[in-house]
Amino acid sequence: MRIVIAGGHGKIALRLARLLAARGDRPVALIRNPDHTQDVVDAGAEPVVIDLEQASVTELTEKIMGADAVVFAAGAGPGSGAARKSTVDHKAASLTANAAALAGVRRLVQISAINVDQPVPEGADEVWAAYVAAKKAADDDLKEHDLDLDWTILRPGRLTDEAGTGQVDLGEAVERHDVTRDDVAAVIVALLDEPGTAKKVLNLVNGRTPVLEAVRAVAG
Repeated sequence: MRIVIAGGHGKIALRLARLLAARGDRPVALIRNPDHTQDVVDAGAEPVVIDLEQASVTELTEKIMGADAVVFAAGAGPGSGAARKSTVDHKAASLTANAAALAGVRRLVQISAINVDQPVPEGADEVWAAYVAAKKAADDDLKEHDLDLDWTILRPGRLTDEAGTGQVDLGEAVERHDVTRDDVAAVIVALLDEPGTAKKVLNLVNGRTPVLEAVRAVAG
């Protein structure tokens, strides 16, 4: 399969590209900075340079055309201000969903964050509050807009760089906890293979269930 990954130089995205390439898929990494090209190539993906904060829906659609699935894994990242949470975590996500629909690519996995539907505690950091609001807005756009997409929203808990365990808790009511980026990438691969997870919003943390078993349990 040809899988387009928006935010292709991110920590989850690079892990995902390696997994996809290792099993014979053709990952395509959308990157803003051409200096990241070699990292993407080393991960087994085809680099495509496009700035999701500046691109039109037509320009992005052209990059996505011919894909079998799209994964939105972009984020403004640590050190960015509240404004970029809106332009990347919300608006770029919505742009990607619209471009996928225009390109005729039905399958979309959107990476969000756990608990974004819950109120931000009073006195929370302004940038964190903006991040949560942006992720929630992107998820709401995907759920509420009548796009011809088989979408899945994946909401990981607190991300870590520890080695993957291969065991997770996955579901709508899963409580917040840690999850490795390795395991997030593995779950995304399994979601792409499981059409029964379409139209679902799934929380993800490390747990006791093997990845494939966990994904099959929430399908259908």
